[in-house]
Amino acid sequence: MQIEKGPAMKPPRILIYGPPGIGKTTLAASAPGVVIVQTEEGADIVGADRFPVANSVEDVWAALDQLELEKHDYNVVAIDSLDWFEALAWADVCKQQKIKSIEDLGYGKGYVAALDVWRTLLARLTRLRAKNIATVLIGHSQVKRFDPPDAEAFDRYEIKLHRKAGDLVTEFCDLVGFATLRMTTKEETSAFGQKKTKAVSSGERVLRTSARPSWVAKSRYKIPDELPFEWAALVEAISEGAKNGST
Repeated sequence: MQIEKGPAMKPPRILIYGPPGIGKTTLAASAPGVVIVQTEEGADIVGADRFPVANSVEDVWAALDQLELEKHDYNVVAIDSLDWFEALAWADVCKQQKIKSIEDLGYGKGYVAALDVWRTLLARLTRLRAKNIATVLIGHSQVKRFDPPDAEAFDRYEIKLHRKAGDLVTEFCDLVGFATLRMTTKEETSAFGQKKTKAVSSGERVLRTSARPSWVAKSRYKIPDELPFEWAALVEAISEGAKNGST
C-alpha cells in the first residue's frame, strides 16, 4: 500500500445551515455545474438544474444512482434540504418496521434505526466524491439548549435535525457553515438619559465557519472564521485552505 504525502484536494463536503429565507438554496444554485436533489420545493424558483421533489428515500437513491451511473457534466450535488430528508428517513423506518410513528419503537430506537438511512445517504455521496463530485448539504437552523459538562448551559444555533443525525452529518462534512446576518451594536439614549447598547442587523449575509458558543460550525481547511455569503468566496477560501493543509 502506497503512503500518500502532502495536501490533497478532494471535492469538498459542505454543510450550510441557517434560517429560512437567507439564501441557502440560491447560494448552492450559484455553483457552476450543480444539480439539486430536492426533498422540498424551492430550487425551481432560483432556476437551478434539479431532480423532481423526492417523496421517499427511494426517490433520493434513484437521483443519486443516476448521477453515479450515467454520463453527465455535473460536478456538484446539493441536497435541499436535510430536515425534509429526515422526514423521509423516518417514514422509511416506519414502513420497514410497520409502525405509524418513529417513536412507536420506544426509547429512541426509531431515531437510532433512522441512522442507517443517513449512513446510506453519506455512503452514496462518498461514492460520488470518488467520481470528483462535491457535496453541498442544505439545512435549516434551530435554537437548542446545550448543556456542556464543564460549564453552565446556554442556547446556541445548530442544524435542525435530531441530535444523533446532526452529529453524524456534522462529522461527515469537511466544512459546516452557519449562514446568518452580520450584527452590529447601536447605542440608544432613553428619555431619562440612560444609555443602552443593543444589537442590530446590518443586513449583510455572512457564513460563519468556526464554532462559537452561539452556533455550531467547523472547517477542516485553514480558512477565515467568517466568509462573504458568495459561492466564489467559499470556493476560493477552500482552495487556498487546502493548499495550506487541513486544520
